[in-house]
Amino acid sequence: MNGRTGARPELVIFDCDGVLVDSEPISLVRLTENLQRIGVPIDLDTVARRFTGTSMTSIMAHIADDYGVPTPKGFVDAVRADTLRAFDAELTAIAGAAAVLETMRERRCVASSSDPQRLRHALSLTGLLPHFDDHVFSAAMVARGKPFPDLFLYAAGQMGVAPEDCVVIEDSVPGVTAARAAGMPVLGFCGGGHWAHDRAGADLLAAGAVRVFDEFTDLPHLLETWDASSR
Repeated sequence: MNGRTGARPELVIFDCDGVLVDSEPISLVRLTENLQRIGVPIDLDTVARRFTGTSMTSIMAHIADDYGVPTPKGFVDAVRADTLRAFDAELTAIAGAAAVLETMRERRCVASSSDPQRLRHALSLTGLLPHFDDHVFSAAMVARGKPFPDLFLYAAGQMGVAPEDCVVIEDSVPGVTAARAAGMPVLGFCGGGHWAHDRAGADLLAAGAVRVFDEFTDLPHLLETWDASSR
C-alpha cells in the first residue's frame, strides 16, 4: 500500500452507530436499564458520556473496575438481544444516508464497535447494507476496540488502502481518538439523536476531528473539497 498524492480520499471508513443508523438513543437506553438491573448505580447521561462508541467488552471492563460489579453470566448476550428487539421496533437510518451512499464516488466500508450480528442486523434493517458490498468490519475482529487504532488499521488493510489515504466518519470521542491513532483524518458527525450537538462538535474537535458536520447530505461537498492539507 503506497500513499497517494491526490486530493480526494481513496477510502471513506464509516462508523455505524450514530453515523449511518440512529441507534445510539435506543442502545444507550437499553444498556443503562440493563446495567441498573444488575446493580450498577449509573444514569443515562453518564452512560452516553462514557460509553458512546465503545465496545461491550471495554464497557464491562470499566464497569467492573469503576463500580465493582462483575459481568453476570449471559449478561452481554441478554443486552444484545434486548437491543436488537428494540431496533426492530424503532431503528431508522440517519436522514440522508441512503441517498448519499447511492451517489458517492469513493470506495467505502464500515468499521464499528458493535458485534457482527448487531452490526449487520442494523444495516440490513435500515436498507444500508448493500451500499457496502459486505465490507463491514467489527471490533470483534481485532484484539482491541476503539479508542485503540486496531479496527481502523484492520479495515484499511482489508481494503488495501494506506491509512493516510482514508478519511473516517465518526460521531464519538473514542472513535475519533482511534482514527487519529491510526494516522487517519476524521470528519466528526454530530447529527445523530444522542448528542447535544454543540457539545458533540466541541468534543469531537477537541479529540482531533478536522471539522464537524450535522447534516449527512453535507458529506459529498466535504469530500469534494477535501485536500491534502486537511490530513
